[in-house]
Amino acid sequence: MKWLVNMLTSTIGRKLVMALTGLFLILFLAVHLTGNLQLIKDDSGRAFNIYAEFMTTFPLIKAVSIGNFFFILLHIFTSVLLTQKNRAARPVAYAYNAGNTNSSWASRNMGILGTIILVFLVVHLKGYWYEMHFGSVPTQNYDGKDVKDLYAIVKASYTQLWYVAFYVVSMVFVGFHLVHGFASAFQTLGLSHPKYTPLIKGLGYGFAVIVPAAFALIPIIMFLKG
Repeated sequence: MKWLVNMLTSTIGRKLVMALTGLFLILFLAVHLTGNLQLIKDDSGRAFNIYAEFMTTFPLIKAVSIGNFFFILLHIFTSVLLTQKNRAARPVAYAYNAGNTNSSWASRNMGILGTIILVFLVVHLKGYWYEMHFGSVPTQNYDGKDVKDLYAIVKASYTQLWYVAFYVVSMVFVGFHLVHGFASAFQTLGLSHPKYTPLIKGLGYGFAVIVPAAFALIPIIMFLKG
C-alpha cells in the first residue's frame, strides 16, 4: 500500500486517485442501474430478487462490492485532502469571485454536492444494505430455492412520499456532481484534445442526465403503482 500513500501525499497523485475512483464509481452506477430497473418489471419482484441473490452470493461480485466500498471511501478521503489543501493555499477569501465566469456551478460546489450525496448514501445503505445483512428479511421461493425478498423492502420504502422525494432530490445532486466529475476525470488522466474533449463533455452531460433520471424514475413509478 506504500504506492497509495505516496500518491495521497502529492496533489497530482490525489487528483489521479480522484479521477480513477470517480470513473470506477461511474461504471458502478451504470451497472447498478441495470439491476434496479428490474424493480419496475410487472413480476412481483421475481427478476429483482433473483438478480439481488446473484449479486450478493457470487464470489467475484462480492469481491467487487467490497472494492466498491473501498473506492467510495478513498474517493471521499481524497476529496477532503484536496479541499483542505486548496483552502490552505488560499486562506483569505477573495473579495470577488472571478471563477464564476470560468467555471460551472457544479465545479465550484463539488464539496457541497459530495456531502449531500454522502448523506444519501448513509441513508440508502442503512435502509437496504444493512437490512439485507442484519435485518429480518422475508423470503420467496423461486424454482425450489429460497431467496431473500429484497423487493418487499424496497417496495415498502417507496410507499413513503418523503423517501421518494428525498431519493429524487438526491439524484438531482448526483447529476450535478457527474456533470463536472465525468469530464474532469478524463482531463486529469490527460485525455484532453480539441477533437475528443467536446465528445467526452457531451457523453458526460448525457450520462449525468440519463442515469440519475432513470434512478429517480424507479421510486416514482413504484410509488404511483402503490
